[in-house]
Amino acid sequence: MSTNETNFYHMGIAPDMLKVLDKVKFVTPTPIQSQAIPIALEGKDIMGIAQTGTGKTLAFGIPVIQRLAAEGGQALILVPTRELAIQIDDALTPLLKAFQMRSTVLIGGVKLSFQISSIKSNPNIIIATPGRMNDHIYQGTIDLGNVAIVILDEADRMLDMGFEPQVKNILRCVTNKKQTMLFSATMPSNILKLVTRYMNLPITVEIAPSGTATQNVSQELFVVKEPRKIDVVRMLLQKYRGTVLVFTRTKMKAARVARNINAMGIKTAEIHSNRSMNQRMGAIEGFKRGRYRVMVATDIAARGIDISMLELVINYDLPDDAENYVHRIGRTGRAGKEGHAVTLATPNQSYDISKIENLMKTILPRSMHPKFTNEEFVAGDSNPPRYSKPNNFQGKYKNKPYGKSNPSKPKQKSFKRYKNKPNS
Repeated sequence: MSTNETNFYHMGIAPDMLKVLDKVKFVTPTPIQSQAIPIALEGKDIMGIAQTGTGKTLAFGIPVIQRLAAEGGQALILVPTRELAIQIDDALTPLLKAFQMRSTVLIGGVKLSFQISSIKSNPNIIIATPGRMNDHIYQGTIDLGNVAIVILDEADRMLDMGFEPQVKNILRCVTNKKQTMLFSATMPSNILKLVTRYMNLPITVEIAPSGTATQNVSQELFVVKEPRKIDVVRMLLQKYRGTVLVFTRTKMKAARVARNINAMGIKTAEIHSNRSMNQRMGAIEGFKRGRYRVMVATDIAARGIDISMLELVINYDLPDDAENYVHRIGRTGRAGKEGHAVTLATPNQSYDISKIENLMKTILPRSMHPKFTNEEFVAGDSNPPRYSKPNNFQGKYKNKPYGKSNPSKPKQKSFKRYKNKPNS
């Protein structure tokens, strides 16, 4: 199947489904949809590697609904967060209604009694987070014997968040499974072990190399002392007038940064684990509708935010690992739109930056706040730190101002300059 199809025809999609897609204005498939849908309709297992915002939901949603309508049974979609579960449900609802089918969402923050009644109504698709699904399994309120199709969406994040035991337990309980589809932005070793154990000769569909960001996202790095980060944010919010998502490492930092931005006269929402489910959903809806221009979030709380017109992502803090960087900046540059990602790092985080650059196989362009002195803003140094070149990426940095290129003898002492420098 060619990946250059300009519509959903010639993919094996049934006429009734094509009519629905035309009605809801789904005209042009994304690359992941062009590759995954024909394979999924044949009932084969799929291992999809694609960044966020590439159309993965319809890539599995269209074939799942078509197969359930023709063959019966149920489908189970496992996701890492509540927000992503609700987002997927919203995306699939127009297709489900057209086939007189229904779904249920099983997430924390909602009363079990309400979910039990929904389960008893025998939904065609169950969308759940691993924790809440295991709650129902242990309490005997759900039977997965009728589940024929399992989808693991953002599988790498589920395992990063510690859900591996729950996911394995759920998969053991799906005794009549016929098809499994796994989608992930990266493919670490623990995901490959999961694939080997629970999937049957999966076909790999890779839209972008594992560990790369969407092509529509430009990137920028400011190396600056911690107290000066908010000044950079102020400058960025004056330069970029669209919607902005700001990432912090902790919920306390998220609350403080949100207060600081609100003090600038910019309406700002915050989402993190200290916020109730209603507060989090209210913040996301307000962000989507334009009530808030800025959203400050932690990594876990931000999963599932799908804003196609998001202009800017700011990494106020570096993520806890390099792969999270890919997920963060993938929040912008969606649906064919251009986006921009800015990262703020402190002087003692050069090694962490090198890990991101090695994963991304690129140098993050350094920038400087025009009002800062060199002492306040390390990127203004005349001799910025060098880093070792990523494997299999030779010759790309020969003309870059980061030291002499010596492919035969790569430098391994790249970031010791700041190794023992205390946090500011």
